[in-house]
Amino acid sequence: MIVRLRVSGRVQGVAYRAWTERQATSLGLSGWVRNRRDGSVEAVLCGAEDAVLEMIRRCHRGPPLARVAEVRQGIEDVAPEPGFHQLPTA
Repeated sequence: MIVRLRVSGRVQGVAYRAWTERQATSLGLSGWVRNRRDGSVEAVLCGAEDAVLEMIRRCHRGPPLARVAEVRQGIEDVAPEPGFHQLPTA
């Protein structure tokens, strides 16, 4: 399963990307996470369906200092490279 997420709210400056990388790695997911100039965080998650769904659930909470307002989900049809990485702001 491959999905693309856009997470909005107070999600930058609260270690959301580092938290996402740790969580995704612990679930065995591949993909990436990056900040967007509009203040949101974008991520692509790839892996077993149950692991991806668990990561989406976790993204609704985020790290302790985050205040997630919305998580938008879309289908991604290009598999990312193996491993999980932080990318530069887009």
